[in-house]
Amino acid sequence: MNLSYRPLLLGISVLAFSAAVLAGGNHYFAPVADPVVLEECGSCHMAYAPSMLPARSWKRMMGDLGKHFGDDASVDTQTAARIERYLVANAADTGGRQYAGKLLRGVAPDNAPLRITELPKWLREHREVSAREWRHKEVRGKANCVACHSEAARGYYDD
Repeated sequence: MNLSYRPLLLGISVLAFSAAVLAGGNHYFAPVADPVVLEECGSCHMAYAPSMLPARSWKRMMGDLGKHFGDDASVDTQTAARIERYLVANAADTGGRQYAGKLLRGVAPDNAPLRITELPKWLREHREVSAREWRHKEVRGKANCVACHSEAARGYYDD
């Protein structure tokens, strides 16, 4: 390949990625990029984008993995520290700000919510989904984003 084309190809790649992010608009949240976080969190559920919760929420959640929504999600100390560092660094009020401001609207600064599905913005976005739809065998609850948002694992939550 002629090396003089590399800057052009790089520019095209950046533009394509930027266009994809913009296409997601208010419904794009950068997906988890750390392989350890993907493995540990994604082994039981979709690894949620860190920008969906503030750092204080991730710290609270990581502080009690033995009682993680009714399950024991404990990991060794080193792994827990790595996961927490990643989540906090990319949280809605730190590194993930560009994606998350909209989701934190209405959340008090001293509140550390643990469930994305209880955030005011999430509730508004999903208010038309009936209880029956949440119980559908292919949905199985509010935490199963990919049931309705097929590109959720890639960060796109548009309908």
